[in-house]
Amino acid sequence: MADVSKLKKLRGRRAELGAPPTLEEASDNLAAPEVAPVAPVPEQAPAPARLPKMAVTDKVDGRSTRKTNRTVQFATRVTPEWDARIRAIAKREGVMLVEVLEKALDLYDSKSSS
Repeated sequence: MADVSKLKKLRGRRAELGAPPTLEEASDNLAAPEVAPVAPVPEQAPAPARLPKMAVTDKVDGRSTRKTNRTVQFATRVTPEWDARIRAIAKREGVMLVEVLEKALDLYDSKSSS
């Protein structure tokens, strides 16, 4: 629980500070304009010389092997049974879920157009 006894002591501290200074004694910064001084513009350093490009190595980033150039998200709700079926097909075929859906759409188009 908070100790509020200290707050009661602070209430009477105004008397300790005394009277505020007169206008003549106070600083004149309140009457000064609120304009910031203009900052000097630093000289721009010359651009560093470009480093030579690194030689291409045989090392392949794992992300590039999974890159599919698919950029549009497609979210939908399915039953747990349908989800289990499509994931089982993708695992069995060794492909991504989207590839199973693409093949299914291609098959649907070929069947429905004839």
